Amino acid sequence: MTNVIQNPAIDTGILAIARNSLVSEAVKTGDLIQGYADAICSVFNRRDTDGNTIAFWYDLVGKEKKGIKAERALFNNAFMDRDSKFIKETKADGTRIPTGTVDTYWSRMKEASGYVPTGRVTGGTDVDSKTMAELKTMINRILKSEEDGQDCNASMFKGNLMEVFEGMGGDVDTLG
Repeated sequence: MTNVIQNPAIDTGILAIARNSLVSEAVKTGDLIQGYADAICSVFNRRDTDGNTIAFWYDLVGKEKKGIKAERALFNNAFMDRDSKFIKETKADGTRIPTGTVDTYWSRMKEASGYVPTGRVTGGTDVDSKTMAELKTMINRILKSEEDGQDCNASMFKGNLMEVFEGMGGDVDTLG
């Protein structure tokens, strides 16, 4: 192994420049994410006649969610158009799938809008709580694939899973 003598004055200067650049851009990124979140809220949150928010965009379901889905597609495509490193894969039909980095930016924007992520199992770690959380995840995955027009064998069992979920005390109206 070769001993390398480093000049601390040069290294410190280079590191300071790189660190300050990163911090500066990271702060700007946070501001940009908040700005986008504010714009999404102003367009998609549902408000009453007095201007009070009655439904947040991230809680919308069904037809009300159509605009959000379109915006999410535009968001994903903007990243993938900007740089191919944000393309996880391209399917045979030409559909591009974004990387997890794009999903992370969307999640950060969603949280900046006020969304509180549920995280892992909440409300208990007993078998029933874990089972309820896993059922909800499975059902939501099936619903998402159906919304996206994908055929999956699991759709045949969606009703059974929802029945079990409801039987264990879950609210099927909160799915999707």
